[in-house]
Amino acid sequence: MSDQNHAPTSRSKPPPPGEEEAGAVLKLGEFENVDTLTLSEASLVLDALLTKRRKDRKDRNETDVLNKTLDYLDAFARFKEKENVEAVERLLSARKELTKFERAQIGSLCCDGADECKTMIPSLADKISDEDLQELLDEMAKRMSH
Repeated sequence: MSDQNHAPTSRSKPPPPGEEEAGAVLKLGEFENVDTLTLSEASLVLDALLTKRRKDRKDRNETDVLNKTLDYLDAFARFKEKENVEAVERLLSARKELTKFERAQIGSLCCDGADECKTMIPSLADKISDEDLQELLDEMAKRMSH
């Protein structure tokens, strides 16, 4: 019998880390189609997790890294109210021409204008018109926490 008909016994080797690039062309490697969160969504998730752990009186295991992450999210999450986070997520997810990564970047950066947004996220250049992007940014700004 020949061993050539057997399935491989190991997985293919992932590309080396550090090859990812978020330039004019997105090269996200193994993260290409991974669901992404805005900073505001990540803040809600961590807050809900910690609230549940405290309620259940489980070992909180609140490390220095976790506390620094929470401080960072508190400082930079643009949307604080759950309703606003959800509304922005709906606005962003309606833009199917954009990748999940691009939508999360738009939702986290909250640029003032389309030009600034396309400078910060170069892969948007040919995917969305300045007018449509500005309209999206304006709708998001209505829900922003100050």
